[in-house]
Amino acid sequence: MDKLIKEQPVIAILRDVPNDDLLDYMNSLYAGGLRAYEISFSNKSAPAQVQRARDHMPADAYIGAGTIVTADDARTAVESGADFMLSPSTNPAVLSYCAEHGLRFLPGVFSPTDVSVCLEYGFHTLKLFPASSHQPGFIKALHGPFPQTEYVAVGGVSPVNTADYLKSGYVGVGIGTSLVDGETFRQKKWDEITRSIQRFLNDLRKENLL
Repeated sequence: MDKLIKEQPVIAILRDVPNDDLLDYMNSLYAGGLRAYEISFSNKSAPAQVQRARDHMPADAYIGAGTIVTADDARTAVESGADFMLSPSTNPAVLSYCAEHGLRFLPGVFSPTDVSVCLEYGFHTLKLFPASSHQPGFIKALHGPFPQTEYVAVGGVSPVNTADYLKSGYVGVGIGTSLVDGETFRQKKWDEITRSIQRFLNDLRKENLL
């Protein structure tokens, strides 16, 4: 998972995207330069959306399954063709399943205890969730007792504050509804979304954050 994050440090989180808009939206993000996508399993249509995205998106797109909170979720994600998985929590059953099968998995942590649990299962690239609930120096403090860990910020992250998170030591971010303007999405202005993503990523490149 660490290799994927270093290659694609910005993950687009897709939650409750209508089926009819899925590929248009993903392709607009792809045209803007994003290559990693998380489709949240909080929606019952998520497995089918993962499979559809895997079948139709370009080969260099990473299609992930998010909100994986049970081992059954993880199995379903694998069967749907997910390239990687993310969770908001540290369910031992999910950690065990992903570790045993050598799967790319980003478990969610909030505390040092959560970090310890993840390390027991061999996971050291972790999702800090919700990142906005912690002070900017929190992961620096975590690196004291856990120097082998790296963190992806999710929860409260937007194009406006992504640079701040990356500068404070996070190796990546996951951005959900704040990734694009809601009205622009509702009006299906896909070209405009592409241009906004291009501007966002170019701003990060100017600061040598990508």
